[in-house]
Amino acid sequence: MNAVGIILAGGNNGRLGELTKTRAVSAIPVGSCFRCLDFPLSNLSNSGIGKVAVLAQYNARSLQDHLSSSKWWNFGSKYGGLFVFSPYLSDDNSFWFRGTADSIYQNITYLRRSREEYVIITSGDAVYKADFKELLRNHEQSGADVTIMYKDAEPGQDLREFGVLTVGENGDVLDLEEKPLEPQGSKISMGIYVIKRTLLMDLLSETVSEGNYDLVKDIFVRYRKMLKINGFRFDGYWKAIKSVKSYFDVNMDFLRADIRRLFTQEQPYIETKPKDEPPAKYNSQADVADCLVGAGSIISGNIFHSVLFRRVYVGDGSAVKDSVLMEGTRVGNNCVLENVILDKFVTISDGAKLVGDPQNPIIISKGTTV
Repeated sequence: MNAVGIILAGGNNGRLGELTKTRAVSAIPVGSCFRCLDFPLSNLSNSGIGKVAVLAQYNARSLQDHLSSSKWWNFGSKYGGLFVFSPYLSDDNSFWFRGTADSIYQNITYLRRSREEYVIITSGDAVYKADFKELLRNHEQSGADVTIMYKDAEPGQDLREFGVLTVGENGDVLDLEEKPLEPQGSKISMGIYVIKRTLLMDLLSETVSEGNYDLVKDIFVRYRKMLKINGFRFDGYWKAIKSVKSYFDVNMDFLRADIRRLFTQEQPYIETKPKDEPPAKYNSQADVADCLVGAGSIISGNIFHSVLFRRVYVGDGSAVKDSVLMEGTRVGNNCVLENVILDKFVTISDGAKLVGDPQNPIIISKGTTV
């Protein structure tokens, strides 16, 4: 495919609270076995893009550990590869990434050394499956300078945390707002863009030299009347992780058979870095229904409509409902958990009771004992 990929994985969303205290949003565990970054990585690879740069900044250690081998996403070819870039000090630069445009500009050598004609830029904080070959084909046929992939807003959805498009009948983007207080359109930008590599380098050089550092606000919004911007509609499953509630909802969606089938049974698959664990063990008194249970888990209690990652232990007489339990969590005997998110390596002592609100789940931070 005549394109390189860039994944903007450096964001630190304060609305996710304790969940992003020690990790980037793109490194957050999802759906019992994935990390959020697995979805854009797999989409790029499955679309035939063999060269991808991941731009990381905040709490990047777990992200870099996850990306320690590129073979899981098939980026090991001689002429491609997976590149992880984070801020660094040099004689002419002592800044962290000051924005999304600046993060690409500081690594513009990646673009200069590439030979592909186009760049596909995507965020690392959304769960979806998309064919970028179709996106690039539409971009070339439309003659656009920039193509933005978008999705129709759901009824009642808060548009103030997204880019919002107004799209004409021929697909032209008539207006573009970034996180508007009073949205005028009803099309949500998915944070996925196609642009010519040389045009992107020119726009980055001009924008950053003027002291502007945001890709959307300072390039796409600012130049929207000078550039031909096209919209490409996406009709599949897509959810961005913008808040604790959206993270909780994404995990609960994996309990739906159609969502599990989309990501794990229908080719091309979403790949992740595998962990070698024994199968989950269900003791004689266990009662489990409508759940995802990760490998290496040991279950003795009652679990309903919950997502458990690997190596989770649930003791005798405990009841877990509508909850997300991450890797290595341990729930003692006779506990009650409902509408709870337990981060990695949390210990819940015998007899503890935690009941949250479905609209505001309780979060127990990583390594905590309750």
